[in-house]
Amino acid sequence: MTDPTPRPDADTYADAGTGTENGPPSARPPRWWRLLGRDRGAAVAAVVLALVFLVALFGRLFIGDRAIRQDLGASLRPPSLDHGFYGLLGTDVLGRSVLARLVEAAGTTLYVAVPAVLCSLVIGSALGMWAGYHGGWRENVAMRVADVILSFPSLLIAVVVLYVFAPSALNIVLILAIARVPVYLRTARAESAELRSRLFVDAARTFGTPSRNIIYRHILPIALPTLLTVATLDFCFVMLTESSLSFLGIGIQPPDVSWGLMVAQGRQYLQTAWWIAVLPGIAIVLTTVSATVLAAWVRLATDPGQRWRLTLPKKRRGARAAVPPEMIA
Repeated sequence: MTDPTPRPDADTYADAGTGTENGPPSARPPRWWRLLGRDRGAAVAAVVLALVFLVALFGRLFIGDRAIRQDLGASLRPPSLDHGFYGLLGTDVLGRSVLARLVEAAGTTLYVAVPAVLCSLVIGSALGMWAGYHGGWRENVAMRVADVILSFPSLLIAVVVLYVFAPSALNIVLILAIARVPVYLRTARAESAELRSRLFVDAARTFGTPSRNIIYRHILPIALPTLLTVATLDFCFVMLTESSLSFLGIGIQPPDVSWGLMVAQGRQYLQTAWWIAVLPGIAIVLTTVSATVLAAWVRLATDPGQRWRLTLPKKRRGARAAVPPEMIA
């Protein structure tokens, strides 16, 4: 007598990435690209960010000097294909290609945002895990320094410093990196303070493992998913801050160009040439929204305790999916 219960075949296990071709699912986690493919929103966000980074890295090789090349006879042309590929998004008041300037501005914006986030991430995480693991006066000093920096708004600090010193991309990176260090310091300190009392940390300490090795080998891998999520979200904040500074006129200075500077230069032509300011604004929104969506996905994908949620159908990822399926009797 045959068993009427349908059984998944080997292709199902192979497609899920959780088993082998000859048996049931194993403990091996699904590969990240398969998990990403199950979430359309995160996949679209990843594609958008990948395109932005590719354009920022390699776009300048194709546009040449078109971002600064002036043609007063082509001033304020609307988006059209009648004037070639680089006229697809129109021109500004000096006849410069908006498409070429968007490509150039993508590189400038990421040149500021990425180094600022990486510097604050490395410095803040290192200090936070060191202070949280050792505790005592180290933790108190680190937290008081973080409180002092956080007591001043990041944008206000940047405005004051850039007003005193010459506005430049390097100064913006340094200011934003210092201003965002407390965010990672407090996060890493909380993670490290909670993990230092765990049994595996006590065991490593008992065997005489140096503190720096315990932090690097045992605490960092567990705290890293949270720190990466914070960094992804902070990337949006830093990019918006740079755009705000450029809009106010104390950020990126001509002849360099950024998305915020393009919005500032095009705001007086909104009624007659909307594309000059609207298109870089759309680029800012798409990049920040994509980074936010991808940050939520990365938080689940890098957490072994929550990764199983991404293997469920999207309609079952809510509160009803409170425990892994294999733990349900």
